[in-house]
Amino acid sequence: MKVLVDENLPPALARSLNALFAGKHEIRHLRELYGPSVKDIQWIGELSADGRWIVISGDRRITRNKAEYHAFRSSNLVGFFLSKGLMKSTILKQMERLCALWLSIETQASIVQGGAMFELPINSIRLKQI
Repeated sequence: MKVLVDENLPPALARSLNALFAGKHEIRHLRELYGPSVKDIQWIGELSADGRWIVISGDRRITRNKAEYHAFRSSNLVGFFLSKGLMKSTILKQMERLCALWLSIETQASIVQGGAMFELPINSIRLKQI
């Protein structure tokens, strides 16, 4: 699966996940593909046109801003958004939770249609649909 880590999370997180899942998944950071300060509407549209991508994001604004929300919901993308508590955690805690939830992320991504969004919890193993 192709995974994009958004700009609200560090590039080191994407590089670490890419190394961990080398040969099985392609994991890239947003800045790597689009440079800094790209608008959400732009990358959502372009990435969706490229096919099915999984997005791991700390940007909950996408779930609240009307234009970004509609762009994402009508895309081929499947989003996994860190909960507020997880977003405030250390990068080590974020990596730990992503690894703990990875099988759930893979499963959900394989059974839902594009435009689906989920919240990644800080403690639970259950993904909450947004």
